[in-house]
Amino acid sequence: MAEQTLFIIKPDAVARNLVGEIIARFERKGFKILQLKMFTFTKKQAEEFYSIHKGKPFFDELVSFITSDKVVAAIIEGNNAVATTRLMVGLTKAFEAAPGSIRGDFGMGVTDNIIHASDSKESFEKEVKVVFP
Repeated sequence: MAEQTLFIIKPDAVARNLVGEIIARFERKGFKILQLKMFTFTKKQAEEFYSIHKGKPFFDELVSFITSDKVVAAIIEGNNAVATTRLMVGLTKAFEAAPGSIRGDFGMGVTDNIIHASDSKESFEKEVKVVFP
């Protein structure tokens, strides 16, 4: 069933010139890119984007990292987009992510883990309003 989801290529991946490689993986998988943009999160946007983590010990680190430099955000569409994208992205802790996943192949840490992907249809609907208002 075709659905939409969001991914954000984080500042560490942009700095390492991995944008084209990451986008190509989604295109090769068969996803259609509906929207694509490069921008820098404002602190307010980042706090809204990560609001689910507000009050957790790592919240400030997430906000600081995602606002540190440019990111590339994409809305993609395809069959089982949310679940497939999460599988392609890999586990949050890059050192635990499977080889072949984006984080497994390129990630270096936990916060600096290359990419964010919406984890549910509900998350997508909330996050897309922040990124593509």
